Amino acid sequence: MPTDFQKKVWQKIKKIPKGKVSTYKELAFALKKRKAYQAIGQAAKKNPYWPAVPCHRIVKSNGEIGGFASGSRVKKKLLEKEGIRFKNDKIINFNQFLYKL
Repeated sequence: MPTDFQKKVWQKIKKIPKGKVSTYKELAFALKKRKAYQAIGQAAKKNPYWPAVPCHRIVKSNGEIGGFASGSRVKKKLLEKEGIRFKNDKIINFNQFLYKL
């Protein structure tokens, strides 16, 4: 049974449009839980609604890929299909793709 916190995380993630990414930190601030980065990662990992809730669009604040339940290579391929490009596993022009919640 999902927690209220997980539901709130999934609702925020659902708002991230195709071709954009947000960060664990951005989500934490949007939820007014400034230090909840790990909890957000765990909620994303347990997301039963993928792809309707596109948790692959959550990345680290420095533009690195971060984790994904199906593995970071799968996450990277999904983001590349949405037009996001990488160099050395970091998003090129990160701020161009960053979606503020």
